[in-house]
Amino acid sequence: MQSCEISSESTDDSHSSGPRRPPHRQPRIVVIGAGLAGLAATKTLLDAGFTDVRLLDASHRVGGRVQSIQHGTASLELGATWIHGTNGNPVYHLAQEHRLLEHTTDSERSVGRISLYGKNGVAHYRTDRGRRIPKDLVEEFSDLYNEVFKLTQEFYQNGKPVCAESQNSVGVFTRDYMRQRITSDPDDSDAVKKLKLSLLQQYLKVESCESSSPSMDEVSLSEFGEWTEIPGAHHVIPGGFMKIVDILARDIPPRNISLGKAVRCVHWTASAQGQTHERRGGGGGNRTWGEGGRDDGHRGRDGDHNENDRNTADDRLILGAGQAVRVECEDEEWLAADHVIVTASLGVLKDRHEALFSPPLPEEKVLAIEKLGISTTNKIFLEYAQPFWSPECNSIQLVWEEEEEGEGEGEKKEAGEGRRPALPEEQWYKKICSFDVLYPPQRYGHVLNGWICGEEALLMERYDDDTVAETCTELLRRFTGNPDIPKPRRILRSSWGSNPYIRGSYSFTRVGSSGGDFERLATPLPCADSTKAPPLQVLFAGEATHRKYYSTTHGALLSGQREANRLVEMYQDLHSAKTTTPNV
Repeated sequence: MQSCEISSESTDDSHSSGPRRPPHRQPRIVVIGAGLAGLAATKTLLDAGFTDVRLLDASHRVGGRVQSIQHGTASLELGATWIHGTNGNPVYHLAQEHRLLEHTTDSERSVGRISLYGKNGVAHYRTDRGRRIPKDLVEEFSDLYNEVFKLTQEFYQNGKPVCAESQNSVGVFTRDYMRQRITSDPDDSDAVKKLKLSLLQQYLKVESCESSSPSMDEVSLSEFGEWTEIPGAHHVIPGGFMKIVDILARDIPPRNISLGKAVRCVHWTASAQGQTHERRGGGGGNRTWGEGGRDDGHRGRDGDHNENDRNTADDRLILGAGQAVRVECEDEEWLAADHVIVTASLGVLKDRHEALFSPPLPEEKVLAIEKLGISTTNKIFLEYAQPFWSPECNSIQLVWEEEEEGEGEGEKKEAGEGRRPALPEEQWYKKICSFDVLYPPQRYGHVLNGWICGEEALLMERYDDDTVAETCTELLRRFTGNPDIPKPRRILRSSWGSNPYIRGSYSFTRVGSSGGDFERLATPLPCADSTKAPPLQVLFAGEATHRKYYSTTHGALLSGQREANRLVEMYQDLHSAKTTTPNV
């Protein structure tokens, strides 16, 4: 694109499929959400020559689900940690170009499938009875588990039919298949079989944290293999993943960014007449929602949305001429726009899509939002003055021996299905699957990173730091058999589930959903068959809108670039149509 100043030649044309707008005016574009998707979209638009671009975020920082906390000379990642793959990964190329990986150690670089954090040293699998499971038994079990994991990929990749018994669930299929293999092994004693079944529950908890699902029972077996892994090693950025955010944000002028700017509702135009559709109940009497779904009880005054925007009345009049969207903010400001790019998380959309869009989203998009899954994966960092773990230990994996009975056939029949029941609230701590050692200690000191996901992660968020630290200390004492383990001198933890502007960690294909739901979520409004309404009014970006790379930072970044490029290409096409003399 040469420049967006092409607008001086882009007069109204009733035959054009492009946006109609007054001459000499840049298209007004609002981007909602300053995470990787929103930053990438904004930067792409500015680089292409658009100047009237405004990036809004309800919080008071940029980065979204990327949040690095300075810890001495290191950074602790409350959110995104790994760059997943290298070949063609835009996040990796940014990191390489800006020399962010020069000090990445071997323990922070992994080839092959990642299991949460540590790769340096040996994982210690400990039971709640204070004993360590022999390494050879763990390796034997792990080989079998990895074999079954490959089978779960084949249903999508090779088009294998899913049997009814599996309930189209990764968890149900994996548990049933492995239970059959484990219990029928003639070489194992009953005690070893029980231990392996307990290991299975722990592995599925780890898998749930990686998938950010409440349980692998909720993850679709038929779709599990569609997620695409970029080839190449995985990397940790020693200086913090926020360095990627800084790179994207530094070329965006401060005048284009508004932080602490919560969005109440996006009013778009579904008809050719360009009339707005107010929410039922009137503009001022409704509950007000932030971009991330916060209900702060604030109420406006009927018919008085214009107090902070003197141009609102004029904007309403010209909607049909090119400003098809108005963004209503919680501070009562109304922003007129030709296009809005919404990068709200799937969790926010699930909670508040009815309040966030007027008129309501089309049924097909609502169904996609409802079908896709998102849950919370939280981290708990514990810092110690001295390590109580041995030098070769890279993680302490928590295996509850009693859980080998947790999903037997008797319980299946009683529950009426093969899915695992949720833990009682008071036992939320049993969902903590492991504590990983952060390496190298020269950078991080002596820090463990605990992992918890699902409803239990939300329960953890309700407790104060001291309670969580005490609970983790009791767990570690119990599983290591060491009653002298001290309380950590510092605790830091994430809270993505209760964050009103996030509502979860990242998306997954829930049972009943498909990869097509990611694409339906990404489809701009109005839909393509609404030819008379101004096009590309509301566009959608974020990790949950990328069919192949959902749940990743590169998926989020690429989705933001994708939506920005939709607009770039549309205005390029419009410019070509206005300046090219047709053949006669």
